[in-house]
Amino acid sequence: MTSAFNALPIRPEFLSALAEMGFETPTPIQAKAIPVLLEGERDVIGLAQTGTGKTGAFGLPLLQEIIPGEKYPQALILCPTRELCLQITRDLMRFSSHLRQIRVAAVYGGASMTQQKRLIQAGAQVIVATPGRLLDLINRKWIQLSCVTRLVLDEADEMLTMGFQDDIEAILSTLPETHRTWVFSATMPPSIVQLTTRYMHDPLEISTDDRKETPRAIAHVCYIIQEKNRYEALKRLVAETRELYALVFCRTRVETRNISEQLFRDGIPADALHGDLSQAQRDTVMRKFRSGTLKILVATDVAARGIDIHGISHVIHYSLPDDLETYTHRSGRTARAGKSGISAVLATPRDRRRLTEIERRLNFKFTQEQVPSGTAICQRQLTEWALSVAETPISAPSEGDLIAAVVASLSHLDKESLIRKMVGLQFSDLIRSYQDAGDINVPLEPDRSRASIKDHHARKLKATRRFFINVGRLDKLNEGALVRLICEKSGIRSHRIGVIDLKREFSFFEIDQRAASRVQHALKNTRLDGRNVTVREVRENRRRAPQRRRDRKNRRLKQKN
Repeated sequence: MTSAFNALPIRPEFLSALAEMGFETPTPIQAKAIPVLLEGERDVIGLAQTGTGKTGAFGLPLLQEIIPGEKYPQALILCPTRELCLQITRDLMRFSSHLRQIRVAAVYGGASMTQQKRLIQAGAQVIVATPGRLLDLINRKWIQLSCVTRLVLDEADEMLTMGFQDDIEAILSTLPETHRTWVFSATMPPSIVQLTTRYMHDPLEISTDDRKETPRAIAHVCYIIQEKNRYEALKRLVAETRELYALVFCRTRVETRNISEQLFRDGIPADALHGDLSQAQRDTVMRKFRSGTLKILVATDVAARGIDIHGISHVIHYSLPDDLETYTHRSGRTARAGKSGISAVLATPRDRRRLTEIERRLNFKFTQEQVPSGTAICQRQLTEWALSVAETPISAPSEGDLIAAVVASLSHLDKESLIRKMVGLQFSDLIRSYQDAGDINVPLEPDRSRASIKDHHARKLKATRRFFINVGRLDKLNEGALVRLICEKSGIRSHRIGVIDLKREFSFFEIDQRAASRVQHALKNTRLDGRNVTVREVRENRRRAPQRRRDRKNRRLKQKN
């Protein structure tokens, strides 16, 4: 593998820019892709995880092929979100900072279309765009792509997941047949295979050895707690961790909004990113997070697509995602540019099998850590405060009279009394909040035997009602996802849910009879991952079915007699 950028056939102007940015050694995908892309003779598929330097891998060869004196679009980069569009644009502008003749234009929704038209007509050679807005400009005939020689599809799997396939195909139809296509993606689902088969010519596939694994600089930890303690665990982790700069992932926009508001009420600088925000509100939130005014951004998976912010110390999964790819994409937001990071999961005992499956599929082990106690949080913050006081320099002579007055007013207090009063003034709210906070950790129990599970549910069958739901394993449903759906929609606790029986295309579940009517009403007209969900009660008890058959047989015999 190439040990330095200057060993690659890159223009000196780009090498100087990379050195100024602090980059000396290419990442694995950059070392493999750059020499091939610079040859410019083949279509290429690059497979690498988010956060592994894909922008540099395709951006440097693309910029090197630009003819600076020609003021028309020569290269097009399509990406799924506004945030990623702006991030790629910023990176390309930094790479080409020593070649001022190269101009890069960002084209995305939610901004002035007229302003974007002016940037293009001013001579932008590289267009970075989201598919929807670019198609709008094409239909208005405000942009001409007939001279594009390079097309890049970045985060291609995400674009197709978000429903951009028709837009992408419409855009491809406007490009010259001689252009080269470079596709970069973290995964290779069937939709990508179909797209590449149809629109690429004998593509060369480049992949890194660890593309099926999460980035190795990430430490994967889990905290096992009860469902009712999920927010308390999050709050304690935030209070315990120094220099936290975190992205917290939630499943729904309502949950995202509620958690961010609760964190803010608890004095923690946090805000939410979800689909209900206008573009202006989204820009404001992202600006505050990038500047460090916000230490925590609480987001849904959809709203966070394309976010590329360096320096995120923690990714916190408020609850586990339903699929492996989502966990990988979430975790990839930290440990970027060679830095380390932490991916922390707040899990319940019901999540044990899913944690094991993630470990097996991604080839790592979670480290189970303990949510800190209230006493530990108070002690850490008090200790840090005491050290900061001890390290504070003595006041300047000009402040002597003021300090002398303070010393005189406190001279009747002994040292311990003075310290206690200062701690009380500074930390009364913290101490009051955590003084009665108990241990909320749950040990990760080993598998119970099948007999003990059967006995446990057999006892509960007498006090439950059984329901049918029209989703199953084929819909990527698992026990955890069904439990969350029931709890979030109805507001009941998970201990009121009994046996869950997952089938291929449908499932059954049991609910404590005291909460059954509430659950049935709450799940009316609900949706799961965009699909209408049907829930109805199964009134017949299957365990009494043999007896009913015997009763029917006896009645028929009586009728014959």
